[in-house]
Amino acid sequence: MVSMEAFDITKYLDMAARRIWWIIIPFLLTLLAGLTYVLITPKIYEAQTLILVQPQKVPEDFVRTIVSATVEDRLRTISQQVTSRTNLERIIKEHNLYGSADTRMLIDDKVALLRRMVQIDVSHGGRRGQEANAFTISLRGKDPKKIMEVTNALASNFISENLRIRESQAMGTSAFISDELASVEKRLMEKEEQLKQYQERYMGGLPEQLQTNLSILERLQAQLDQLHNTMRDSENRRIILQAQIAEEQRATKTELLIPSASQGVDNRPRDITSLTNELASLEARYTRNHPDVIRLREMIARLAAEMPESETDLPETGPPVSRVDQVLKRQLKDTGLQIETIKAEIKKTKSQIKWYQKKVEETPKREQELLSLKRDYGNLNELYNSLLNRKLEAEIAVSMEKKQKGEQFRVVDPAKTPGRPVAPDLRRIILLTFALGLGLGGGLAFLMETMDTSYKTPEEAEKELQLPVLVTIPIRHTETELKNIKRKKVLAFSSVAVVFVVSAVGIVIAVKGVDATLDFIKDIFARV
Repeated sequence: MVSMEAFDITKYLDMAARRIWWIIIPFLLTLLAGLTYVLITPKIYEAQTLILVQPQKVPEDFVRTIVSATVEDRLRTISQQVTSRTNLERIIKEHNLYGSADTRMLIDDKVALLRRMVQIDVSHGGRRGQEANAFTISLRGKDPKKIMEVTNALASNFISENLRIRESQAMGTSAFISDELASVEKRLMEKEEQLKQYQERYMGGLPEQLQTNLSILERLQAQLDQLHNTMRDSENRRIILQAQIAEEQRATKTELLIPSASQGVDNRPRDITSLTNELASLEARYTRNHPDVIRLREMIARLAAEMPESETDLPETGPPVSRVDQVLKRQLKDTGLQIETIKAEIKKTKSQIKWYQKKVEETPKREQELLSLKRDYGNLNELYNSLLNRKLEAEIAVSMEKKQKGEQFRVVDPAKTPGRPVAPDLRRIILLTFALGLGLGGGLAFLMETMDTSYKTPEEAEKELQLPVLVTIPIRHTETELKNIKRKKVLAFSSVAVVFVVSAVGIVIAVKGVDATLDFIKDIFARV
């Protein structure tokens, strides 16, 4: 490291004084080159517009939006559409961009250049993770007025494209839900018809009819028991009637000898009067169809037939002698018919019991099948109701988007015609030019000083010659010589300055013209 004692600034100052023109001339030439660059380089202007993401005007508690994409995602989509080749070509033609100065450029190159000049910056309100609440659209170009118009046109495209995308997405969602609702409604009706046909097919054996079937089974079983009892009674009655018929047939044969038989029984004649009294006593206890009553009536009729008509004063009698046997046979026949009827009833009741027992046995199977059908029907019905609610919400959201009550992009600061170019940066170029000019002049001066082999100081002579310097005599100028030297320096500096200014003005006039030069000088002084 060089110490402060070793660093002699006077040495470098003397070197700069000796090589002053090697520093000034490159410095001035660099300034002229920088000025030329500033004048030649086309001015780039920038126009900006600030767009605010305005939330929907209807509270989300009342109307829930169906546009689920975030602002960033929609901005990416809209940016792709706005900066598409077709849209940029239309903007280039409408605003006559690159029309005169860039006639040789292909339309694809113009589109690519315009796309590079468009920049979109999203603002999140100063909080990380928060959804974007604003964004800026900036555009750079050579013509201030045109880039202002194009920037506002792009902002308008963003706004209209956002409205179109939101409305299209809302309508697309609504149409999709409507199609799905129609499909689910068709499936629901088919499942409902299937459930209805199933219930009609297995009516009487459904799970909700189990208790009714069990009650009917219990009643049929009791009815069957009653029919069996009635059948048993009828069978007994038939046996009794068969025995009575056989007994009646034996009694008829015996009654052909009534006088002798009656005398052997009670040792008194059986006349019509006694038989009539006995008949009245039996009729008081039995019906007219009782066998004993019928037998007495027949006996009275036979006795009355044997006696003369004048001697008979008998009550009305029944049928002839064979009537008892006929009545008993008719009762036997009726009893047989009744038995057949009861058998048919028993068979019918057993068939009904078997049918209801089968229904009761199949109830668990029907319950599982019906449960599966009802579960599918319930799921479809729930899905249908859910889709119906979503369809209503989607229709409300579509109406909200059509009325532009949803989330919107609103221009807060429209683009204005820029007054100053953003490129090239004049201050930066001036600073760089000064630094480069000083560096170049200092470098050349140092190079020339290094290439000069003459001795500048006594120390250099002693070091080189290895001889001691006894005395040094500086050059002494007279007063007149000093004035001449001073006048020459002033003249030289003035000449260089004049040449520099004239060159600079000449370059400006050559590039911009007189009026533009005056404006350019005013702008330099205003900015510097």
